Amino acid sequence: MQRYRTRRSTVSRVLLLVVGVLVLAVGLGLLLYALLGGGSAPAPQSKALRLTVPDMRRVENLPVYDAAPRGYEVALRWSSVHVRGTGWPWQEGANVYIAGHRLGYPGTRSWLVFRDLDKLKSGDEVILTDANGTRYTYEVFKEFTFGPYDERVLEPVEGRSVVTLQSCTLPNYARRIAVQAELVDVTEGAG
Repeated sequence: MQRYRTRRSTVSRVLLLVVGVLVLAVGLGLLLYALLGGGSAPAPQSKALRLTVPDMRRVENLPVYDAAPRGYEVALRWSSVHVRGTGWPWQEGANVYIAGHRLGYPGTRSWLVFRDLDKLKSGDEVILTDANGTRYTYEVFKEFTFGPYDERVLEPVEGRSVVTLQSCTLPNYARRIAVQAELVDVTEGAG
């Protein structure tokens, strides 16, 4: 009877050791995956972004400010705004949400900046450049309008990394217009 307990105890210890090693290996693998960015571009030290849309006359190297909800109007007076709480281009599966004015303020980069947003069509490019100089190129795949209180547009798009450009509809600004573009290329910067 004594021998049986010893063998069972040895088998239990070996199984426990094997399970422990497997758990440790999986944990280390997940840690390395997270540290190496999980296949995404490395996050820059600064969250500064620049926006270029070749088919929109006023959107070339446009500053994109990161603003909390209460700071949107101030930031929108000067340029375009990354909506805080949405993704960044270096994050896989993100919806990088950027708002801009259709009319804006004369004498600032906001003046008529997204005036041509409704002219974008499938295949047009949207380019974001981060503080490291990494260039994220997106291709337009969707345009739609929605109500001013519909927050579902801020959510990630399943299976895609996208940028969403949003402004008000004309002539009465009652609704919002959005154009979504999917990430198709990432070119590492020098920085």
